[in-house]
Amino acid sequence: MNDLDARQYAPATQRNREPILAVLLEVLPATGTVLEVASGTGEHAAFLAPRLAPRKWLPSDANPIARTSIAAWQTHFPSENLLPPIAVDVSTPIWAVERAQQPESLQNVNFQANSISAIVSINLIHIAPWSACLGLLAGAKRILPSGGILYLYGPFKQGGQHTAPSNAAFDKSLQMQNPEWGVRDLEAVIAAAQDQHLALLKTYAMPANNLSVVFQAE
Repeated sequence: MNDLDARQYAPATQRNREPILAVLLEVLPATGTVLEVASGTGEHAAFLAPRLAPRKWLPSDANPIARTSIAAWQTHFPSENLLPPIAVDVSTPIWAVERAQQPESLQNVNFQANSISAIVSINLIHIAPWSACLGLLAGAKRILPSGGILYLYGPFKQGGQHTAPSNAAFDKSLQMQNPEWGVRDLEAVIAAAQDQHLALLKTYAMPANNLSVVFQAE
């Protein structure tokens, strides 16, 4: 990587991107725009977008450093259906894609907010306060059409218990970094989603004791 390369790297991406792709190919609507929330490094966006065409892929992140990395990955692996990254903070009551004035990076792109048919969030809700999970679910309710898909990926507790010692250790390390972070209880997430009229569609066992959790807007 040269000094001008702004790409960041997350090692887990190499491990989980193919299994995530397999689930997304099964559950995503056949058309429309997929809004990725908390895209992080942008590696998933660069990998998934061309493989999920003709759907469009709209990456986003609240962190400007992450958005720079996303754009850098897009430069190295361009795809016609990969849109420029935008700023989305799930804790805000109105996301950028909901505003009448679209983000500047999308103004010269053929994008319509009402084209969003799915929202994907990979490794967000445990590395954020619980309020971020609630904000994500509320945003999904506002944005997704009936039948739209919300896809979550990450570690979860089930029945109040960790599913593996590695997840328990990870949870402890997260809470040491920030007491408001931590591996979420799957049942609590499902209940909060139901409050937003998002019905659990299916869960999938994934690598390294993670889950894919798929909701559908009613």
